Amino acid sequence: MSGSNPAKKQRGATLVVAMVMLLLLMVMVGSAYTLSGSNLKAVGNMQFRNEAIAAANVGIERVLSSAFTAAPTAEQLNVDINNDGTSDYLVSMATPTCQRATLSPSSVPSSLNLPGMTSNNWNTVWDLDANVSDPVSGSAVRVRSGVRVLLTDAQKNIVCP
Repeated sequence: MSGSNPAKKQRGATLVVAMVMLLLLMVMVGSAYTLSGSNLKAVGNMQFRNEAIAAANVGIERVLSSAFTAAPTAEQLNVDINNDGTSDYLVSMATPTCQRATLSPSSVPSSLNLPGMTSNNWNTVWDLDANVSDPVSGSAVRVRSGVRVLLTDAQKNIVCP
């Protein structure tokens, strides 16, 4: 029998199919690598954002725990988020500003009984503004907070217009 052998006709087809499958596998691995890099960058940005917001809140709490209504000034605060002894973030606190002052009615009892308070107590609303920026990535976070502070007439005249 001298017919054509079907095995001889298919010798190159296996190589072509294997090369196409290898090329598809290489494209899938490359796209998975690119996607994982993008996801890693997104997670890193979210981590910076959350830590920066926490650092800004620590800065606001530090200002609130000080006597900021006596002489409001802008300040720079170093914040150690992970408590390892080194400063992680620099929080820029803007000068606290008195937004509004309303005379507290003497008929309404106050929840605060401060020494030296008279019947002329003022409900003052303050704006606290904290900024945290990352010089490496160029990203920044701004946190604003409002707080109500009860002041005497003399204190209010000094710090609130």
